Amino acid sequence: MLRTGVPPVPRSARDLVLGPVVLAATANVVMELGWPGVGHGVAESRVDSGNVMLHPVHRFRTTTAYLAVALLGTDEERLAYRRAVGRSHAQVHSTEASPVDYDAFDPELQRWVALCLYRAFEDTWGLLAGAPGTRLPDAVFRECAVLGTTLQMRPEQWPADRDAFDVAWADGLTYVRIDDAVRDHLAQLIAGAYLPRPLRRATASSRRFWTTGFLHEPFRSLLGLEWSAADQQRFEGRLRRLGGVVRRLPGPVRGVPYTTALTDLRIRRRLGLPLV
Repeated sequence: MLRTGVPPVPRSARDLVLGPVVLAATANVVMELGWPGVGHGVAESRVDSGNVMLHPVHRFRTTTAYLAVALLGTDEERLAYRRAVGRSHAQVHSTEASPVDYDAFDPELQRWVALCLYRAFEDTWGLLAGAPGTRLPDAVFRECAVLGTTLQMRPEQWPADRDAFDVAWADGLTYVRIDDAVRDHLAQLIAGAYLPRPLRRATASSRRFWTTGFLHEPFRSLLGLEWSAADQQRFEGRLRRLGGVVRRLPGPVRGVPYTTALTDLRIRRRLGLPLV
């Protein structure tokens, strides 16, 4: 019998894997790229297969698979995916022409990305539960270290508890800088430049709404995105109602597209296909 219902408080990091997290994806990328090393690493990347503007479906698959294997996969699967991503990341590093120094293997950059990813899961959980701003239990928070350790972030780099996360997040925001090159990349991302024109036009309003809603300050202000109290009320209301639907779904369905991404990864491993 399929288990239905979402627990009022997550029992483990696995409970956080809910489909609506995907609504926070673009906002999350914006926040990650706010660190110059991450932003230029993506904007200047020479790995075309990972370029969302060129291969959006491939990028969606690999990013979704990473989150799925980190929070739902086995240790063996995480190691396999780490190796696969590492082969791509080996090509992502600054050159003499880069305005900032960066290396995709830098554990500090990966820690910032992991902190942003945690924000997406925690924010979405609280909004779906009708309790925006919910702080997740320390035990669940500590499990989420896999969002960084599945790559090169060292375990000891993850904040010790949820209070320490707040300190790390505030400190991380002091490093946020968005120059013209990264701003242009983010503008294209928010505009959905990677989508076919008809789909881009049809989803423009909703895409901007969800992205702006999930952004934390100072990112809205840095990108000149307007957001009112009425917008916030609509945002929270829509997610609260969506949460009511999600809570009634069977477990495997609640986690789509992440559960399907993990299934795809496991099939790829059995067939010897590239994971990334």
